[in-house]
Amino acid sequence: MTAGQARRRILAEFIGTALLLAAVIGSGIMAERLAGGNVAVALLANTLATVFILYVLIETLGPVSGAHFNPVVTMVLALRSREYTLVVPFIIAQLAGAVAGAALANAMFDLEVLHASAKVRSGAGIWLAEAVATAGLIFVILRSPAGKASAVVACYIGAAYWFTSSTSFANPAAVMGRMFSDSFAGIAPASALAFVAAQVAGGAVGALLAASIEDRP
Repeated sequence: MTAGQARRRILAEFIGTALLLAAVIGSGIMAERLAGGNVAVALLANTLATVFILYVLIETLGPVSGAHFNPVVTMVLALRSREYTLVVPFIIAQLAGAVAGAALANAMFDLEVLHASAKVRSGAGIWLAEAVATAGLIFVILRSPAGKASAVVACYIGAAYWFTSSTSFANPAAVMGRMFSDSFAGIAPASALAFVAAQVAGGAVGALLAASIEDRP
């Protein structure tokens, strides 16, 4: 891999994560403003925007970087391939992209560009939900048929928004970005560490589950 190829892959991870968080946070703000206090309608609108943007981003950026947009995905795939060269640059790009995406969403809706969320998300059930959400995400990524990952991942996240009590962040970069928007999709900084720990644990479980049903010689 040349230096130019590496730069393009890192940039793709930054752009993809930024657009993902802009869509998640921005659609949450729009949905909350238009839903008239109906949280179910707001969540449905937020879900649909997330599903659509995930599909588009994976289709367009997958050929460049693999479309991880998620430090847990990057770590799991690196451990499986034993290729670690871009792990740290990818994770830095994802975290920076998440903050940039949050800033963009806030600015588009005339909010302070970066501000801490006050939305507490805490409790054993929510932490379990994040572990389940991330385990499922890793499982479907690893088990997706060739060429089908964009649709499979988008559909899984759309479902997990509704069957998990945490609304399926399933991504430490998403936690990072959402901390900087006190809006529908936000998460208080005090809640972030437990979310990330649950996601890392869930990612390990998802990888083990996928490995347990792989064909072996």
